[in-house]
Amino acid sequence: MILYLDTSALVKKYFKEDGSPDVISLWKKSSAIVTSSIAYAEGMAAFYRKKREVKIKDKSFKKIINSFHKDYQSFICVQATNDLNSYIRRIVSTYPLRGFDAIHLASALIVQEILPQDFIFACFDQVLLKAAYSEGMQTFPENIG
Repeated sequence: MILYLDTSALVKKYFKEDGSPDVISLWKKSSAIVTSSIAYAEGMAAFYRKKREVKIKDKSFKKIINSFHKDYQSFICVQATNDLNSYIRRIVSTYPLRGFDAIHLASALIVQEILPQDFIFACFDQVLLKAAYSEGMQTFPENIG
């Protein structure tokens, strides 16, 4: 299985949140993890925001960052280039997505076209999840309401 993680799903591996056990389970079952190159900036920003808000100790935080860096090296990263623009133009004219969410969906669509078998798009933003589902993707979580 190919697992695409947007940043909302990706951070669940590093912080215990609702959905974390399920994301980790899918991660372990996958043959590849795919994300957009923008997930690095989004992830780092989320980690540092959580450090400030939750008051994570420096030693624990360093372990989280090191784990993320190590994992990130193994990801298939779709680069945010002009190649995504035709997808993004269609996506934002169809769905009420924020810019980075449109990049994630466009990136996932490109990967799904290349590797359509057993492809799951995981995210915890309902608007993005509904858009991915509307584009014919298998999504996680599945309960789109």
